[in-house]
Amino acid sequence: MKSLFAILKFIWNHPLASKNRFLAIRRFLSWQIGQRLRPGPKRVRFVEDSVLVAELGMVGATGNIYMGLLEFHDMAFLLHILKPGDMFVDVGANVGVYSVLAAKNAGADVISFEPIPSTFSKLQRNIEANGVKDRVDLKRYGVSDKPGSLHFTATMDVVNHVLKPGQQADPSWTVEVPVGTLDDLVLARKPVLCKIDVEGYEWPVLNGASSLLSSPSLKAVIIELNGSGSKFGFDEDKIHALFVSHGFAPYRYEPFSRQLKEEPRYYGHDNTIYIRDLEWVRQRIKASKQYNILNVKV
Repeated sequence: MKSLFAILKFIWNHPLASKNRFLAIRRFLSWQIGQRLRPGPKRVRFVEDSVLVAELGMVGATGNIYMGLLEFHDMAFLLHILKPGDMFVDVGANVGVYSVLAAKNAGADVISFEPIPSTFSKLQRNIEANGVKDRVDLKRYGVSDKPGSLHFTATMDVVNHVLKPGQQADPSWTVEVPVGTLDDLVLARKPVLCKIDVEGYEWPVLNGASSLLSSPSLKAVIIELNGSGSKFGFDEDKIHALFVSHGFAPYRYEPFSRQLKEEPRYYGHDNTIYIRDLEWVRQRIKASKQYNILNVKV
C-alpha cells in the first residue's frame, strides 16, 4: 500500500502527468491490472506513433507509460533539439527509451550502448517494434577510458553497473563485456547530443571521450551525476570542471516555455544538461515541432 501511495503521489506531482492526472492514473491502473491478469511483454503507446514493449518490473520503461515522459525535462530537451540527420549517442541505453524518442519521434540517427545481454535483447526488441533498425546502431558494449573488458552486475535492471573495487565477479549475477572508448567508437559520426547514464562510472567514460568533448558538432550532453561516482572513488566536481573546460555550462530545461536556465553547478541528484553553443541550441528548440503526450502539447 505504501508503494502504491508513493507511485500515485509521484504521478500527481510529475510535471507532465500532473497536466492530465486522470489519464496518467488510468494508464497506471490499467497497466498494473492488465499485467496481473495477463503477465508478459506488452506493446504500449509511448509518444505519438512510437511504442514501448514493456513488462512488469521494467522500471526503465513502465514509468513512461504512466508519466508520458518519466524524465520529463531531459526527454523533452532531446525531442526539441534533435532533427532528422542528427546523430544521438545513448550510453547506458537500458531498454531504449531515449533511443526510441531520438530515432522514431525526432527522426535522428542513433548509436546505443547497452552492455548487459538480457537488457540488450529488450533494447533490440524496442528498436525493432518501432521500425527504426536502419537508424539505430546497437552496440552490446560498455564504455570506458580504454579498450578491453569489464565485469558488470546483470540482475539490477536500470541500476546495473561496473563492479565496484574489491567486488568479486560471480557468474550468477555478473557478466563480463567488451568495452571501448567514445573517441574510438563514435567520434567520426559527429554526434549533436549524448546521454550518459552509467551509474557512477562517468569519469572513465569521459576520459575516453576527450576528442569528442572537443568536437564542435557536440552541442549538449545529458549526464546523471547523483553521487554514485563516490563508490568508485571519483569526484563529480572534477566532471563538472571537465565540462566547463570544454566550454559547456549546466542548464535546466523548462519544456513548456522552452526556456533554458543556466545553473551554477550540476544538480547532484538528477540528470544535468551541459550545453555548448547556447544560441544554436536555442534556435533548434524554438524551431522544433510540438509533441502530443498524454493529450498535452509539449
